[in-house]
Amino acid sequence: MSRLRRMPRQQQPARPVRRRSYDQFCATARALDSVGDRWTLLIVRELLAGPRRYTDLHADLPGVSTDVLASRLKDMEQGGLAVRRRLPPPAAVAVYELTEHGRGLLPVLTALAGWGAPALGERRPTDAVRAHWFALPLLRAMDGLTHSGVVEVRLPEGEFHIRAGTEATEGEVYGYGPADAPDACLVLDAEAVLTIGRGGSALAETVKEGRAEVLGESPLAVELRGGG
Repeated sequence: MSRLRRMPRQQQPARPVRRRSYDQFCATARALDSVGDRWTLLIVRELLAGPRRYTDLHADLPGVSTDVLASRLKDMEQGGLAVRRRLPPPAAVAVYELTEHGRGLLPVLTALAGWGAPALGERRPTDAVRAHWFALPLLRAMDGLTHSGVVEVRLPEGEFHIRAGTEATEGEVYGYGPADAPDACLVLDAEAVLTIGRGGSALAETVKEGRAEVLGESPLAVELRGGG
């Protein structure tokens, strides 16, 4: 019996994948079409600190698979929330960064952090933590400051820096690690940040009660201590 040769199938062009939509004529539903998927807003949280490599994002998003992270980043690019670009030499690596449209999610995330703060009780053994995750509640606490500048935040978990006042509306709102030339340094622990985030006390009250310390003599440092 002769074997029949199997004819190769003609490859069909790949169809563009249509993202799921709520198909509701509602601003909230449209927003969730873009950022309602699991992990998307947390990727935005990471990119608010500036451009990041894929490997860095994966390291600071414990629990996300490589496939899901790649898929979410692709969706964010297609939705105009983020762009991928290559840094010039000597770095010459690809990074992801938020667009202006993506940075517009800052007030959404700060409000969400305020809403979720009461749910943070005792840290569970399975909970991961990164120092810069405490940036959002502190940004909310510093909203409305008269003076602007860079505040270096020192926690037992690590260091990061925040652009307070009008500085927070320009470019990255916080950054990883210590600042090059901070206008003030804020030293406190995670519990003090959580108390502030829950609305239990204002930042200046926390400093006056001795649960936080502000270093520096700039006008911003004086204001953070509760001065004029």
